[in-house]
Amino acid sequence: MTRDTADTGGGLSDLDLTRLLQTLTVESDRYAERFGARHGLHRTDVNALGLILDAARGGDPMSPSGLARELGLSPSATTALVDRLEALGHVERTRPAGDRRRVALTVPEAALVEGGRMFVPLARAFAQSWAEFGPAEREVVARFLAVSTAAMQSVGRERPPADPG
Repeated sequence: MTRDTADTGGGLSDLDLTRLLQTLTVESDRYAERFGARHGLHRTDVNALGLILDAARGGDPMSPSGLARELGLSPSATTALVDRLEALGHVERTRPAGDRRRVALTVPEAALVEGGRMFVPLARAFAQSWAEFGPAEREVVARFLAVSTAAMQSVGRERPPADPG
């Protein structure tokens, strides 16, 4: 038996888990695309908002240059993206009090409320579907998701193989 089809002890192979994760990823993308369509946002705009919100939750507001690095965009493409998000009311450029040279990207309260209309029901549905998981199971799921995310990030940073044709 190869590693791709090996039974990992619980009856699910690595391939089974990969397919389940792919299905979740596709559904997540579809959900984000519907949110974007309702708000006139491109997929990259939705990704940018997620990164900006994550940075704010972590206590270190996202800068335009940090956003460019995270999204793999040129400075001019990032400026256009931020201009678009700002014009739609989803982002504001602010200058932190300690360093007026820096620009921080923040999401105004009205945009947070609007985003909540889309994502709070999803959070509730997730919470309901996870209600029967005990603390130990939740730890395993959290570890699985963290290592799967790290693996995807690692592979995503690698150079693609040269085209054999």
